[in-house]
Amino acid sequence: MPLQMSGGIFCPLDKLFDPDSANCHPLVCHLCREQYEHPCLLDCYHTFCASCLRGRAVDSRLTCPLCRHQSIVKGVNALPPEDRLLKFLVDNSADSEEAVQCANCDWECKKQDVDAMYYCNTCNQPLCGDCREATHKAKMFSRHEIVSLAKRTKEAHKKCALHEELYIMFSTEKKSMLCINCFRDMPVESRAHCIDIETAYMQGCEKLDQAVLAVKELQTSAREAIVLLKAMIGEVRANVDEEESAICTLFNSMQEKLAERKKIMLKAAQSQHEEKERAFKEQLSHLAALLPTLQVHLVSCSAFLSSANKFEFLDMGYQLMERLQKIVKLPHRLRPSQSSKISTEYRAEFARCLEPLLLLGQRRSVSTAGSVSGLCNSGGLLPSVTCHSPTGGHLMLDSSVVRKPTSHRYISTKVLLAEGGESPFMEHCRNYENSYKNLQTEIQKLKDQVQEIHRDLTKHHSLMKTDTMSEILDRSLEMDGEISLEYTSVEMMRSMFEEIWEETYQRVANEQEIYEAQLYDLVQLKQENSYLTTIARQIGPYIRSIAKVKERLEPRLKEPKELKDDRTETMLKIYEDSSMAADTQLRQVLQKRNRSNVFFLNSNELTCAPEDYRTLNLSEDSNLKNKDLYRLNKQKCTTDTSHCIPVKPQLS
Repeated sequence: MPLQMSGGIFCPLDKLFDPDSANCHPLVCHLCREQYEHPCLLDCYHTFCASCLRGRAVDSRLTCPLCRHQSIVKGVNALPPEDRLLKFLVDNSADSEEAVQCANCDWECKKQDVDAMYYCNTCNQPLCGDCREATHKAKMFSRHEIVSLAKRTKEAHKKCALHEELYIMFSTEKKSMLCINCFRDMPVESRAHCIDIETAYMQGCEKLDQAVLAVKELQTSAREAIVLLKAMIGEVRANVDEEESAICTLFNSMQEKLAERKKIMLKAAQSQHEEKERAFKEQLSHLAALLPTLQVHLVSCSAFLSSANKFEFLDMGYQLMERLQKIVKLPHRLRPSQSSKISTEYRAEFARCLEPLLLLGQRRSVSTAGSVSGLCNSGGLLPSVTCHSPTGGHLMLDSSVVRKPTSHRYISTKVLLAEGGESPFMEHCRNYENSYKNLQTEIQKLKDQVQEIHRDLTKHHSLMKTDTMSEILDRSLEMDGEISLEYTSVEMMRSMFEEIWEETYQRVANEQEIYEAQLYDLVQLKQENSYLTTIARQIGPYIRSIAKVKERLEPRLKEPKELKDDRTETMLKIYEDSSMAADTQLRQVLQKRNRSNVFFLNSNELTCAPEDYRTLNLSEDSNLKNKDLYRLNKQKCTTDTSHCIPVKPQLS
């Protein structure tokens, strides 16, 4: 449906779906189809004329005619802020089209040919080349300032509006140009952020190029998403036709009994179709509305770079860069929000409808949505849970495809094997049980290893070998391949078993349950292996980073363990034994000397026993004590030589 707006009807939505529709003129308003007059910029970065937006605000909110995004404005007749960049481009475009007339001879010249025109700043009049020579040749006009008309049109952004001085610097902090007076009035700490005009222009051009590249990437992604969504809409329509055809084919065989069920199924399919198509169109509308914005800004950037000089660029270039960055950072839904698959499970519904007629109540129905799609399903995006394998395939864990195992599955398997009957399914069960146990054992070993590594890494913070994780990942990939092969071999036997199951009903219930449980076991095993692989891959970088940090902190970890030198240990032991023996021998000698060295201080004094002296050892304190004792005895001997017998110092 076309988007209706107050004051006019916008172009149909189908035209927006075409990526070529974004290649419109960047200076033409999307509403009035005329060149912008007083362009206003909305919060969604769509631009419209002020006259086209006036009166559209409701409750201080202005809805964008393109993307329906609401912008907040003040008042009923209030307008969004003026788009300075687009106004600059519009003015330049208008200036290039209007004619310039010589003030003397009235000769008209297009603005494209302004190089042949001059302008007298003193007279404030344009002059052609001939009139410049004829009228300003006299001496009285020698002081008139005459410049090229093209140069004169570019002077507006060169001078400071506050001081009427030429810009000489650019502040990277405030993103504004500075004259000499502005520079002097700045704080000293802010002057460090000032650079010259030429350098600022070069840096600004580099930053703008980066912003343009980001917008181009977004434009490419948006175009691809639009093409994808258009293809998915076609797939939805094709799928719904195919689904309806299959439903009608099955209905014709049971026309009388399934008339009511047919209507229900067709309604369900149409409901899904409408819901999915509505969702796709909403997303498509958003992306289609995004393309004009991207195109306008890309063309505007190109036009701005080609038409703006350095001063104009530095005046408005950073606003443009900031706007481009904000556009890129806006949330854009570039991927389909759901799949294009139409599924009504009509087989199950028809089977339930036919159960009273065909006496199927005691028989379990086979999987209603068809067989499992194998290890690699290349169809549309399915809403079921997907178990991704490291090899790129995936198993579908849909409840309608693979049944969960029950305790009866293991009992039934043992009962069937104990009966001893020979059948293809018996042989299959024997082979399957052996291979499944082997796979389960290997997976359990890998799980235990990963759990142990995870525990050591998180709780014990111990150093892990990176080779261990590599081995686990390699083994996990091998297990994935083995499980895939086993699953494929089991899946290939489905058609053979289904023929056998049609012959007997009593054994089919147990066999089908066991078979589906086997598939589910493999799916679960593959899922566990996938989780295990994911965890191992997530732990691997941490182990490597921790190992590198520990290697830096402890360089000896990187060196291999050197063989111990037995000679060094032997020498150390000999040295320790010799030191202990010398210490013991010296102590015994000193004890003997202490017992023999008894001196008499005076006839009235007591004789000092050897036990009063402590045993000397080999420390420096003992040597000092011996020296002090020698000095004390020497002093006493000098004071009273008749009562003192000198004692020889005990050498250590």
